[in-house]
Amino acid sequence: MSMRKFLGLVLLLAAATGAVADTVKLKADHPDRYVVAKGDTLWDISARFLENPWSWPEVWSYNPDIKNPHLIYPGDTVYLEYDAQGRPVIRVERSSQPTVKLSPQVHAARVDTPIATIPLDAIRQFLGHPRVITQREMDTSAYIISGKDNRLITGTGDRIYARGVVPGQDPSSTYAVLRIGKPYRNQGADRDDVLGYEAIHVADAKVLDFGDPTTLNIVYSNRETLVGDRLVPKKASDLDQTFIPHPPATSVEGQIIAVVDGVSRIGQYQTVVLNKGEQDGIETGHVLAVYQSGKVIRDVYGENRGEKVTLPDERAGIVLVFRAYDRVSYALVMDAQTDMRVYDAVRNP
Repeated sequence: MSMRKFLGLVLLLAAATGAVADTVKLKADHPDRYVVAKGDTLWDISARFLENPWSWPEVWSYNPDIKNPHLIYPGDTVYLEYDAQGRPVIRVERSSQPTVKLSPQVHAARVDTPIATIPLDAIRQFLGHPRVITQREMDTSAYIISGKDNRLITGTGDRIYARGVVPGQDPSSTYAVLRIGKPYRNQGADRDDVLGYEAIHVADAKVLDFGDPTTLNIVYSNRETLVGDRLVPKKASDLDQTFIPHPPATSVEGQIIAVVDGVSRIGQYQTVVLNKGEQDGIETGHVLAVYQSGKVIRDVYGENRGEKVTLPDERAGIVLVFRAYDRVSYALVMDAQTDMRVYDAVRNP
């Protein structure tokens, strides 16, 4: 489904139930107009107008005269109006940005690029190669058996040899070199249930000659390559940079089970791993609230003195899913009201 059809469906469904913008809360200090600047994200702009930035689809209005109306560019003006029922509506006014004429058919095209939904620099390392791998994928993936001169450790510019590489049509195919890290598990009773394994991107290697073994050359590395590291075909990023944040349509009860880079406390723009994935209906763009479990205290004053009481869970922030795998997903912390921790709960916002 195209982004335009998706947003149109959101608006039509909401209108049919009388819910368009009825629950949307504007910020008290929201601007009436805002000129989009380079480096802005859709989340940033939404947060200028709305208390909940993921409510954007509920108040967005298309201009049918604008090509690709779901895209917003630097220089465009985003402004707020109200409809006949007094409900807020956000519109966009196109700027007169430079265009370029393309041939052989003469037509004009913008030379700038639309803004992304979230800061891509924060997640760039997670694009273009898998970060989670299943046991089955490990068992069937190619692996390094040696470096040049039987070396066990290699780096950029070195030659490596691998088994299990399936010959491709492109003789210079590029592979991502992955090191298998810790298993991702559920907490508690499901502790033995492995959801997947962390796949650490070690290097990129280009095929020199297919065979058994296949000869490759390391063209990029961010750490030393070791014998036993796995190889998977490197792919271009499949992330749609203009996806629209939205809450899940069904109830989600999950947890943060890991944080990338291993820090103990989690803040804004850090990446966390959730124990929910595509099997659970999780998809790119889903927004989830993070809750810390309420503390257990002892009643020392009342007639039930000595009893333990669990305080209510406290909301700690918001995460946005940017990549979903089979049973886990990666999410970016968009808002941190307090420090988050591994095993904090995630639920519908």
